[in-house]
Amino acid sequence: MSTAPFMAPPALPPRPSMLSRLAAEQATGALQCGPGTLYLVGGRVVHAESPAAPGLEVLLTAGGRVPQAVWDEALERAGVPDHVPGRLVKEGFLSVGQAEVWWLTALFDAAFFVLAPHNRPTRFQHGFVREGGGHPRSVAAERVLRETRRRRQLLDTRWPGPDIADAPVVRRPAAGLRVPARLEAVLALADGTRTPGTIARELGRPAFHVLLEVRRLAVAGLLVPRLSHPPPGGCPGGAPRTAGPPEPPDVALLRRVRDALEARL
Repeated sequence: MSTAPFMAPPALPPRPSMLSRLAAEQATGALQCGPGTLYLVGGRVVHAESPAAPGLEVLLTAGGRVPQAVWDEALERAGVPDHVPGRLVKEGFLSVGQAEVWWLTALFDAAFFVLAPHNRPTRFQHGFVREGGGHPRSVAAERVLRETRRRRQLLDTRWPGPDIADAPVVRRPAAGLRVPARLEAVLALADGTRTPGTIARELGRPAFHVLLEVRRLAVAGLLVPRLSHPPPGGCPGGAPRTAGPPEPPDVALLRRVRDALEARL
C-alpha cells in the first residue's frame, strides 16, 4: 500500500500554554477550541466535550456496560449528568473505581480532540458554568496536557502518512488472516462510509483508542482511507491504472500489533 511521504506533524498551537496560564490563575470558565470545550473550575478541568469523541453516556451504554434504560433512570434521579456515575455506583451498576476510570476515560478522550492542532479560534469565557454540570470531580490541567501530548506522540508513531482521523475507512480483503476480536469489530464497520469517530460511537469505545487501532490496521494493510482509492478508470491527471490484486498485508507487523493489544487486555 502506498502512502504519502512522511511529514512531521505540526506542533501544538498556543492553547496548552493558555490552559496552563488559566490553571495558574485558578480561573473558572469555558475554554473553547473550535467545536470542542474544556470547562474549568478553580483552574482545574472538570469536563471536556468534543463532537469527535463519544461522551460518558455513549461509552457506558453503547459499549454494553450499562443499559440505556438504567442510564436514563439514573439521570432522572441524579438531576444532572455529572452526578450520574455516582448514582450508578450507589445502585450497584458500577464500582467506585470503575466510575472513576470511565469518567477519566471520557474526559481525556474529548480533551485530546479539543487540544488538537487546528486553525479555529480559541477563546475563554470567564465565569461560564456548564449547564447541568455538578462537577463532583476534577483533574489538574497539567495532567490533561501531559496525557494529550503523550497520545499525540503515540499516534504520530503509528501512521507515517496523511492524517486519517476524519476520512471514512474501507476494509481491504485479507483471505485467511485472523485478527483479535477487538480489531475485527473495527474492520466490520469499515465500509467506506464510517469515519474512525463514527466507528467509536457505534462500538461505544473511546475515539482515540479506535483511531489508534485504525492506524495500526492501516499500517498492516487491512484498511485504507476511502479518499486514497483512485476513481474508476485511473488516477486524476495520470495514466489509467491496471487492475491487480491488492498488496498483501504485513503479517509480521499485524502479529506484533495483535500481541501488543492482547497484552493490554
